[in-house]
Amino acid sequence: MIRKKSRREESLDHAELARLLPAPGDPHLSLDRHLLLEEHLMSEIQPTAPAPAPSRRPARRVLLIGVPVTAAALAGAFAFTALTGSGGSGTTAATPPPVEAPVVRIEPGSTAQLASTVEHIAAAALAGKTPEPGPGQYIYIKSKVSYLSVLHTDTDKSKTWVQPLHIREAWNSADGKQGWLDEPGYQPKGGVTLNSDTERNLNGPSYDYLKTLPTDPDALLKKIYKETKGQGNSPDQEAFTTVGDLLKEQLAPAKLNAALYRAAAKIPGVVVVDHAKDAAGREGIALAHVDQQSGDRTEWIFDRKTYAYLGSRGVQVKQADGIKPGTVLECTAVLERAVVDAQKQRPGAQGTDA
Repeated sequence: MIRKKSRREESLDHAELARLLPAPGDPHLSLDRHLLLEEHLMSEIQPTAPAPAPSRRPARRVLLIGVPVTAAALAGAFAFTALTGSGGSGTTAATPPPVEAPVVRIEPGSTAQLASTVEHIAAAALAGKTPEPGPGQYIYIKSKVSYLSVLHTDTDKSKTWVQPLHIREAWNSADGKQGWLDEPGYQPKGGVTLNSDTERNLNGPSYDYLKTLPTDPDALLKKIYKETKGQGNSPDQEAFTTVGDLLKEQLAPAKLNAALYRAAAKIPGVVVVDHAKDAAGREGIALAHVDQQSGDRTEWIFDRKTYAYLGSRGVQVKQADGIKPGTVLECTAVLERAVVDAQKQRPGAQGTDA
């Protein structure tokens, strides 16, 4: 969520506003509802900061049910955000309400075909045409995504809530210093800058940084474990997550892509799932790993015939945090991956499809 300065178009008459609000009461509001309101409020009043390119799944909240919040505070939050909110173009950007997470059949995973499947995927990566961004060019990624929003509410603990599927477009320069993100409903209208002078690493890479990584799978995996030590729920899960993040809103040299897949196959617990669907509804085969602490399985989905990367999915496979097994916590699909000549330019005559 983007932090931006508040902007008042007119002064507030607090006495008049108070007369318009209902008398204070003392209802019970679950903490998840309160946190969502607080998060929305903070998004309207905090200073502007460059938007990150969130490739990692938002962290789960451990929700406590039945925490009281007064109606006056609730109404005040709504009144304040309605008067002060503005998007990147000066227009309020309304966030769509969450929807109930889909529940799917949990497909079994197996290591029986792991080695051969990974070799097919790596061979496809090496054979694919991967353009290299030149000076002044940008890597363009168009995706369809949905991420976890709220685990459950106090009125219905059996449901999990996620963002509705929506389009996300990102542009990044080869050095990662310049970029743009357009995600209607989740960023200010018109998009936000991704410009940053932050030093690049595995958790925030650029194309130029990726070119420096080893293409030997063993050396690459060793580096991943070393640089992610102490992060995530376990070393193996964090290594798998890190590789997966490099497959989404990135463009990597073909040799590195192949090395990433071969390195992932060496992570304990990685399996092949025969049937999985991405956010665009495309069915494929998946490489997957279960987070033993949270109970969810991350799946990277590939075309069954071409072995091209399609997208990813997070599925709860073990009961945890009140989430029923089979719940889809996140889903993504890469729709376009290209090199273009300018920020906000979409693939066409001047862009080179990846």
